[in-house]
Amino acid sequence: MTKGRAGALCAGLALAVAMTAPAAAEDFYKGKTLTVVVGFTPGGGFDLNARLLARHMGRHIPGNPDVIVQNMPGAASLKSVLYLDTTAPRDGTVIATFNFGQIGDSRMMPEKVKVDFRKFSWIGSISHDTTICYTWHALGLKTLAELQRHGTLHMGLTGVGTSSDINQKILREIFKVQVAQVAGYPGSAEERLAIERRELDGDCGAWASIPQEWVDGAKINPILRSAAIAPPDLPPDVPYELDIAPSERDRDIIRLLTASGQVGRPFIASSLVPPERIELLRTAFDETVKDPDFIADAAKIRMPVAPQSGRQALSTVAGIYATPDDIVQAARKIAGE
Repeated sequence: MTKGRAGALCAGLALAVAMTAPAAAEDFYKGKTLTVVVGFTPGGGFDLNARLLARHMGRHIPGNPDVIVQNMPGAASLKSVLYLDTTAPRDGTVIATFNFGQIGDSRMMPEKVKVDFRKFSWIGSISHDTTICYTWHALGLKTLAELQRHGTLHMGLTGVGTSSDINQKILREIFKVQVAQVAGYPGSAEERLAIERRELDGDCGAWASIPQEWVDGAKINPILRSAAIAPPDLPPDVPYELDIAPSERDRDIIRLLTASGQVGRPFIASSLVPPERIELLRTAFDETVKDPDFIADAAKIRMPVAPQSGRQALSTVAGIYATPDDIVQAARKIAGE
C-alpha cells in the first residue's frame, strides 16, 4: 500500500469514527430512563425543581427517555452527590440536584465537606436562589429592627450548610438577631408544618418554596432577602442583605456565604460519564429551560426561571474556590457557629 493510500485510509477511518460517535450517543437514551436524584425529601424547593425538569426534559433528549425523580435525603443532601461516584450508574442515566450551600462549605470547611465540586460534570441550573428570612404573622414582627429587639426566635434546621442554615447564621452573627436553631427536620416541607403549628417562629427559605396561600393570605412577614433582584410577588420594601450590611468586610463575608446561591438549583453528573452524553444532557437542559411549556409550568408553581448553562455554573463554582483565605476564615467562623 502506498503512503498516499495509507493516509487516505486513516483519514477515512477518523471521519467514520467522528461521525459514528455522535450517532451512538444520540441512540443511547432510546428506551432508557433518566433518574434525577434529589438530596431532600419530597415537597421542598429542590424537589419541586427536579420534578419540573423531569416533566419536560425527556422530549429534548434524543431517544426521548422517561425521566423520573428519586428522593435521597441524607447528610444535608451530600448523600445524593456522593451517590454519583459510588453506586450510581455512570453512563449518563443519573443526574443529581443538591443543596448548593455545600459548595461554599467545601471551600470553608474542606475537612467536613470532602467534595471538590469542580470535579463533577455540570449540566445546568434552573435559577439562582432567592432566600427570604421571615416570621410567622402571629408574632407581629415586620422589620429587622423589631427582630433585633425581640429576643429568641426559633427556626428549623434541615442540615448544616443548607441555604436556610447559612442565612439563619447571617441573621444571627452579622445582624445580631437571637436565632435559636432547632434541628431534626428532614426537609423544608416538615419545617413549614412546624411553623403552622407554632413550634417554630419562622425560617430563612427559598421564596419560591413558600406556599402560595401563605403569600396571598399574608401569613408571613418577609424580613430580609439574599438576592439583589427581588421576585415580582415579594413586597418591594424587603431589604437586600448586602445593602444593609454593617460594614464592607461584612459584605465580603456575606458574598462568600451566599455565593453558592448564584448557582441556585444545580444539576450535576459524575465526571466519569462519557463526554458526548454530558453534551447531550447539557444541550437538552438548555433547550428545556427555554421551552414555553416548561416556562408556563414553572409560572404555575411560582418557580423562578433564570437559567445558567453547565459551563456558566461551573465558572461560578470556580470563583468560590478562588476566594481569598482571610475572607474564607471569617466566613468559616460564622458558618461553623
